[in-house]
This record gives sequence, C-alpha cells and structure tokens, in this order.
Amino acid sequence: MTTNLMNNWIGGQLTPSSSPSTLYVNCPLDGRILAQVPLSNAADVDSAVRAAELAFTGWSKLPIKERAQIFFEYRKLLIEHQDELAQLVHEENGKTIDEALAEVKKSIEVTEFACALPQLTAGEIMEVSRGVECRTEFCPLGVVACITPFNFPNMVPNWTIPNALCLGNTMVLKPSELVPMSAMRLAELLKQAGLPDGVFNVVHGGKDVVEGLCDHPQIQAISFVGSTKVAKLVYVRASAHLKRALALGGAKNHLIVLPDAHLEMTANNVTASMAGCAGQRCMAASAMVGVGDVDPVVNRLVEEARKIVPGMNLGAVISQAAKERIERYIDEAEAEGAVVKLDGRGVKVPGFENGYYVGPTVIDHVKPEMKIAREEVFGPVLSIMRTKTLDEAIDIENKNPYGNAAAVFTQSGGAADYVRERASAGMFGVNIGVPVPREPFAFGGWNDSKFGVGDITGKSSIEFWTKAKKTTRKWNAEARSNWMS
Repeated sequence: MTTNLMNNWIGGQLTPSSSPSTLYVNCPLDGRILAQVPLSNAADVDSAVRAAELAFTGWSKLPIKERAQIFFEYRKLLIEHQDELAQLVHEENGKTIDEALAEVKKSIEVTEFACALPQLTAGEIMEVSRGVECRTEFCPLGVVACITPFNFPNMVPNWTIPNALCLGNTMVLKPSELVPMSAMRLAELLKQAGLPDGVFNVVHGGKDVVEGLCDHPQIQAISFVGSTKVAKLVYVRASAHLKRALALGGAKNHLIVLPDAHLEMTANNVTASMAGCAGQRCMAASAMVGVGDVDPVVNRLVEEARKIVPGMNLGAVISQAAKERIERYIDEAEAEGAVVKLDGRGVKVPGFENGYYVGPTVIDHVKPEMKIAREEVFGPVLSIMRTKTLDEAIDIENKNPYGNAAAVFTQSGGAADYVRERASAGMFGVNIGVPVPREPFAFGGWNDSKFGVGDITGKSSIEFWTKAKKTTRKWNAEARSNWMS
C-alpha cells in the first residue's frame, strides 16, 4: 500500500523531514491507514527553530493590536471551516462528530480570548514621586515550543497558539504523531489569516523531537500536555536547560455523590463525564465515590450509560493497544472482586469491525487499593467506590496523587463548600461532571497533574508567555526630590 508521506511545516511551507523513519497514522474508527508521518530528528527541530528565530524580530516588533488582527481573521477561518476541522478530528482521533465540533468551538473561544489580549496587556504606569514615573510592559520571550497530545488534536494546540503568538512569540509545535493532520490544517489556516512565514512551525515525530525541543538553546519556553510520566520527564529536562516549562499530566478525577444529590442531573452528568470523548480526556470522571445510600443514582446512571452506543454516540479509543489496555483494567478489577454492572469489553461495531471501540463500563464496589481506582484508565470506564461518611470520601480523593479535577453532587450548599475547601484539585465542580473553566478563567490542575507555575489558558497564560519589563524614568531635574526619587 502506498500512502502519502506528510511533511513538516517550516518557514511557512511544507518541508520534507531529514529522517527516513516514518509511522503510519491509523483511523481509530475502522483501522484504515490515513497517512504516513515522519519521525523527525534534532536536525529538523533546528531548522524549525532557525525559521522561528528569523521571524521573531519582525513579528515581535509589530504592535500587539496588529498581531491581534491576524487572530480575528484566524477566528473567522475557524468558524468558516469548523465542519471540515471537526471531520478531520473525527477521522484521526475517533471521537464523534458532535464531540469534534465542540472541540473546534472551544478553539474558537480561546482564539477570541487572544483577540482581547491588547486590552489585557496594556501594562501599568504611575508617577511614583514628583518627576519620577514607573512603568511595566509585557515582552515576548522569543522562540517557544508546544508539545500536544492525541486526545484533542485541534483544541489543545489552540490552547497555546493564539495566546503565545499574539503576545509576540514565534513557535515550534510538535503534535502527537498519532494525530498529525489537524495541526497541518491549522498551519494552513494561520498562513491564510496573514501570519508571516516562520512565526508558526510544525515538526512531526516522537521522542527525538521532544528531546530536541527540550535541549535546544534558542527555545525559551515549553508547554506540554500528555501523560504524567512524560510530563515529569519534559519538565525536568526542559528546566535543566533553564527553560520555562509548564507540563500538564494525567488525572484521576473523583466525583463525590451524596444521598441528597439530584437523581436525574447526577446520573446524566456522571455518565456524560465518564463516556464523553470515549473517556480520553484528563477531565473525565473515572472514579465516583458514593457516600451512604446512593443505589438510586448508581442504578439510574447504569440506565443512562446503556443509551451510549459505540459507533453512534460513543467514539473509538485511539488505538488497538489502548483498547487492550483499558479492557485489562476491567479484567483485573473483576478478578479482584469488583462488580461489573455494565460491560463494554469485546465491542464490535457493525461495518467498523476493525475499529478500536470500548463500550461504556460501570464497575461497582471498587476498593481504593485496586489498580483501577488508582491509575488513569483513559477510557469510558467508571469505577464506583462506597464510603459511609463524607470525610472518608474526601480522604480517598486526597490520597490520589493527581489533582486535575474533583466534583461533588449534592443539594446542600454547606456540604458543597465543605468538599470544595478540602478537595486537592485545581478545578472543582458542584453538580458538574466536567468542571472545565471557560475563558478567561484558566485551565490547570494540581499535584501530579501539573508541573510548573501558572496555567496554560486564560489570564494566567499571559505571565507564562511573556516577561515583564519595568522602566523608571526621570526627566525633570528641577523636580523636588525626596527619598523615593
């Protein structure tokens, strides 16, 4: 079989990789080969960085209002092409069309935030003493790098592209080698929007590219989104080279359900959180902790989960290896005594028998020490643990090493605040299964879900992608002086 080999995007044009190594990109929906992606090397990284360096001087000297105008046009193009972009995500990632379209709409929202950056980065100025003025301004860092995962091939790159570039940086992006096509389409749309050549570059590959980005002396900052294991490695390696680094890792998000929880709302929210994007998101509910008698909620959410049908309103997982790994977690939990109330193993979708599908799975009476209760499954699987008291439930949440998200389902404001104050998570929900902050509020977790300071989106991203310059001026020698001047 002959498959078109993709190229890198360097200096505003398609550029062949200097590496002979390649990888096939498979469609999770049916297993067919979509493309062949190069596994680039350090030489390719260096070429992209040189292009970004050449573009930096002119790009960074543009007033931010002029840079923002390009992102107004980029936003327009995202809207015009949203159906096409969603189809691309659907094919290379496997999520449903509706989920893919929601992903693109989130990209549009974060781009809208970038368009507002001229109003948010105006700096400050004050006459601090007679004749003495202090001023702060936000300056770009230079060439930056972003490493993005397979689960949101359109949205996660756009967590960084609009903000980092609008703030005056130039960029090298390494998308997941499993989903490289969305990144290339974004590169084309950015060029069409008027972005100068070299400001945005894409280098495809795996470990060699990641290490090349971490090690390159001209890259000033790196953002990473992926597994905790790799996030730690990227953060340590990039920091060792004196770069700014913000690395977002995995999660084990706990939804604490109290007996007074609204039955319909809770069942719907927990089910949607567990199965949305086939569970392949770091904000998915993978662990529910029921306090007291929550059997009505459990029974109802099983009913709701039965309505989720692979190939219809449930997408595929990313690969055959992922499918096998998820099913092993279920096997082990069942062997250890957990009760599988809804089983998604062994799913075959008619007409898509070669696809990588796992059906919605609900496992009750899971013990906190079980592997499935401690590790990130990254599939449409909900583990239910039972406690007698709210403090026991909070203790389970606190002991997990991650800290991306947590939520409580209750009709008691006092109970909700009690959990909120004690949950060890950077994003918290009350009667919301996926408590993702909307712009301008920032996305970011705690503990082993994030390494570095600040958040990747929202206002917090401004500080990460810029450095502050403080200027003190005095022109009037005749001004009356005191100790401050």
